[in-house]
Amino acid sequence: MAPLMSDPFVIADKTFASRLIVGTGKYPSHAVMAQAHEASGADMVTVAVRRVNISDRSTALTAGREESLLDYIDTSKIFLLPNTAGCYTADEAIRTARLGREAGLSHWVKLEVIGDERTLFPDNEQLIVATKVLVKEGFVVLPYTSDDPIVCRKLEDAGAAAVMPLGAPIGSGLGIQNVNNIRIIREFSRVPLIVDAGVGTASDAALAMELGADGVLMNTAIAGAQDPVSMAEAMKLAVRAGRLAYRAGRIPRKAYATASSPMAGMVGG
Repeated sequence: MAPLMSDPFVIADKTFASRLIVGTGKYPSHAVMAQAHEASGADMVTVAVRRVNISDRSTALTAGREESLLDYIDTSKIFLLPNTAGCYTADEAIRTARLGREAGLSHWVKLEVIGDERTLFPDNEQLIVATKVLVKEGFVVLPYTSDDPIVCRKLEDAGAAAVMPLGAPIGSGLGIQNVNNIRIIREFSRVPLIVDAGVGTASDAALAMELGADGVLMNTAIAGAQDPVSMAEAMKLAVRAGRLAYRAGRIPRKAYATASSPMAGMVGG
C-alpha cells in the first residue's frame, strides 16, 4: 500500500483535493450556499444547467438582472460540474449537456436521465445511450445510476469517467441501502466510484468511504440541514475519516471477543 498521505483523487485527467462533491440547490440563500461550500472544503460543485441563468455570468445585478447562484461560486477555486437534472430521455440529456458546454460551463457533465418522477430513479437504458453519444463528442461523463453492478460495468464500457451509484433515492436521507452492492461495484470498477444520492448525515458519508468509494456527492443532506454550514463541515470530516479508515484497513469481524491485552507473560496470582 502506498503511504496514506499519498492518496490523490483523480477523475479523467484532473486531480481534486477533496473527495466531497456538493450541490447548489435547496439552500436558504445563495450566501448560505457559499458559506457551506467553504466549510465543506469541496473543490467541485454540481450546477443544474436547466435551472440557472447561464446566458449572463457577469457581476451580480449588472444591467438590472437578478443575481445568480453562479455569482456566489469562485470558479478560480471551485470546479463546475454541470448536470442534466430534470431530463427524462437520452435526447434531452444530450441537448442539455451540449448547452452547458456551449455556454462555457464545462465539457464535463454529471449525466442524469430520470426514469420515474416520483422516485427519481435513473433510466439506465437511456443513460447508457446518452453516455455513449457524449463520450464520442468529447465529454467527460459522470453518470448517476442505480446501485447495479452490471449497469455500472456497462457504463464503464461505454466510456464513463466514473460511476455514480445511488446510496438511496435522491433527497431521501436514508443512507446506503445496499451495502453489498457498493462493495461489489468497488471490487470490479476500473474507474472512480462516487456514491451519489441518499446521504442523510455524516455517518452515511463515512460508511460510503469505508466501503471503498472514491468520493461522495451530496446536496440535500447539507442544504436541507437546520445548520447547512455546520453540516458541511461535518461531511468534510466524515469523508476524510472514512477514507483514512478504509486505507488503514479495519480489523476482521469476529463472533467472539479477543482480549486487547495478550495473556502471555502475565504475572500469575
